[in-house]
Amino acid sequence: MRLRKGIAVAAALAVGTGLTLTGCSAGGSGSSSSDGTVTISGGFTGAQATAFQKDLDTWAKSQGITVKYSGSDSFQTSIVTQVKGGQAPDIAIFPQPGVLKSLISQGIQPLDDLIDVKSVTADEANGLADIAKVNGKTYGLPYNINVKSLVWYDPAAFKAKGYEVPKTDAELMALQDKIIQDGSGYPWCVGIASQGSNGWPMTDWLEEYVLRYGGLEKYDDWITHKVKFDSPLVKKAAGKVESMIFADGAVNGGGKAMASTDFGAAGNNLFVDGGKSAGQCYMMRQGTFITGNFPETIQQQIAKGDTTNVNAFPLPTPEGAATSGTLGGGDLVAAFKTDDDTKKVVDYLVGKEFGTNGYAKNWSAALSPHNDFPASEYTSPFQKVAQQAVKDSKVFGFDASDQMPGAVGAGTEWTNLTAWTAGQQSLDQTLKAIDDSWPSQ
Repeated sequence: MRLRKGIAVAAALAVGTGLTLTGCSAGGSGSSSSDGTVTISGGFTGAQATAFQKDLDTWAKSQGITVKYSGSDSFQTSIVTQVKGGQAPDIAIFPQPGVLKSLISQGIQPLDDLIDVKSVTADEANGLADIAKVNGKTYGLPYNINVKSLVWYDPAAFKAKGYEVPKTDAELMALQDKIIQDGSGYPWCVGIASQGSNGWPMTDWLEEYVLRYGGLEKYDDWITHKVKFDSPLVKKAAGKVESMIFADGAVNGGGKAMASTDFGAAGNNLFVDGGKSAGQCYMMRQGTFITGNFPETIQQQIAKGDTTNVNAFPLPTPEGAATSGTLGGGDLVAAFKTDDDTKKVVDYLVGKEFGTNGYAKNWSAALSPHNDFPASEYTSPFQKVAQQAVKDSKVFGFDASDQMPGAVGAGTEWTNLTAWTAGQQSLDQTLKAIDDSWPSQ
């Protein structure tokens, strides 16, 4: 995620203010009676917040209640302050599970006490229901998810060279080799620089293959350091990454260029002509949010649903992997109250009906966690590609580094993976350094 630096600060603040300690609730009042209004706080603003509120307004009118959403760019820190001061909203939407979990002892209610969790999550990909489960209780469920396991490309550029969209990992690697041999450009567009948070895009590359080679259980064990970075599983995943974007001729300028190229600008060269001399590249693995970084002309095409020059396909799973997986993130709904109105709103938000009152149509990045959500509600072709990727995967892996201790997932992992990418240290040195930085229990 692009907000990782803020996430790390928020998580540190939660620890610093003592909110991870058990004790009396400083937040919501639990089973307080309904007053006809439900307040929601979250970290998204602008057009997304407008679409979210409009959807809720339409639904809430039929329920005889009022729902008020308040968004803030500093949500991850402000929610901690609100809870500590006894001013928690009825519902909070967390983009990262670490901060949510840090507030469980401060008034977040188990959703098991509000809704039928098993029924609500029955059609969701394996892994989504357990993101915020602690000691057998579910404290958060996603209302919206994002998918990172997509490969973006220019269909017109593919057609011009006779390249076909790969459906298997073997076909993907064959395409990579063909592009290199043809000399028509570079197979991959990659940048891992990001102001204040260099290196986070490389964590996603690594996570893609730890999830697939290890399966969900091993992936979760890696998050808690039961599986070390310097382990056969993570080395295998890193080796797969090396065989792709570290291969000779795979990326313009190699590792050093990747380490210094901004992740958002890297995809611009998908849309240029001229081959190697122009830095043309053909594929970019990145999340659904990346379209906001594409050139204005491409964004105009996207707004019209025109896929002439931009489309995406799911990153294939290697043969022999433990499972097929989709990597991504999500916005988790948590409740500080258990009154009837709050129950209704939570049930709507995390159920498969949410989005059918306008959100999915009015927010192009909307993606329901429910496989049974009607695809006809989506207006963007990429929403449908992402939905199908999740449907076709056996597991969904929530961003691992966002769940690791902030000092690692938003610290030493970033810096060491950057050094590895730039050729400043070996893979073994990199993985050992990350393990050595893990906070003592």
